[in-house]
Amino acid sequence: MLLDTLRISVKNLGRKKSRSTLTILGIAIGVASVVLISSMGEIGKYTVGEELDSLGVGALMLSGNQKMVGSALTAEHLEAVRQSGAVESAIPIMVDYTKSYMRELMLDVVVWGIDYGANQVISMEPLYGRLITKNDVAAAKKICVIDKNIAMAYYKRENIVGKKISLQFKTGNEEFTVVGVVESGGSIVQGLMGDYIPAFLYTPYTTMQQAMGRETFDQIAVTLRPGVEGEVAGPQLVGIARQVPGSGSGQFKTENVQGQKDKLGYVMNMVTMILSLIAEVSLVVAGLSIMTVMLVSVGERTREIGIKKSIGASRQNILVEFLIEAFVISLMGSLIGVGAGVGIIAAGCATLKLPVILNPQLIGICVLFAVLLGMIFGVYPASIASRLNPVDALRCE
Repeated sequence: MLLDTLRISVKNLGRKKSRSTLTILGIAIGVASVVLISSMGEIGKYTVGEELDSLGVGALMLSGNQKMVGSALTAEHLEAVRQSGAVESAIPIMVDYTKSYMRELMLDVVVWGIDYGANQVISMEPLYGRLITKNDVAAAKKICVIDKNIAMAYYKRENIVGKKISLQFKTGNEEFTVVGVVESGGSIVQGLMGDYIPAFLYTPYTTMQQAMGRETFDQIAVTLRPGVEGEVAGPQLVGIARQVPGSGSGQFKTENVQGQKDKLGYVMNMVTMILSLIAEVSLVVAGLSIMTVMLVSVGERTREIGIKKSIGASRQNILVEFLIEAFVISLMGSLIGVGAGVGIIAAGCATLKLPVILNPQLIGICVLFAVLLGMIFGVYPASIASRLNPVDALRCE
């Protein structure tokens, strides 16, 4: 009996193919919107998390107020931090946003002054040449390691080891020899926003201190020992920095990289949820269209309903028939919308070389919501059809 009712309902939808198709399309667009927005949110959160992880820069970043007396980080602060039992490794960091010149071309870069072994804290995957060594730091050699984006910008190839590059500092331009090419953190963001996100260049911090005419550091990147929480270690490191002679009144602070990542993830989740709720509005509009179409259908099939009732069809039979029509429209639209949304996401991720990340639970809830919404909006027309008087319905032309 149920299979016969289902077959009849599908057949009835085929009577007005254009109208049924447009109604199904409305549901499909709403579901596809929710799938796209939710998937983009998941992919964005994953990509940002990966980028923050790839940038490295330790579990904690200790910094001081350069404008306050006693707040500048020095070699004494670095040694004191390294002696802490909570610290596994610590390296000095200097950062300068400047311009680089090569082959009469100019490129904006972020210059990182780092110590040898910094690849344990800052993510750098060697591609060609070598990384910064202990001898480079001790001798303050004018050498640098660049990320592959700089090489591609200047030479349209990755391996440019041995080439000269000029960097602009406040004290004047300095020429450096490229000793290595790496794939460093932030490469995805740089690839997508190369005109806005500078490329990275690494040089010994001692060399950068000479070029900038200073002996202090901007920050100290700290990797904590296993089991040590950043929230606990942060205040301890600030206290250690203040105990260094001459730093009693200094202003120091630590930033928890993982904490920043978690906060950013929370914000992105909230944005995704809000946008998904906005997209759900289109499903409500599509549900109203289902009600409109079925009300029209009831008017067109009044005589047919009267004939069915006169030969024994019950009120429940008519009600179920129209509810199944609403169910089929909603289900078909939902499945088409999911397929379209997943297809667009897959194509976009393939183009941008990003991983395809879907939220099956959210997609399932969206499909369930769309089907239930369609059936809810179909109850009123189905109820009207089931209450028609057979005699009055048969009089209808």
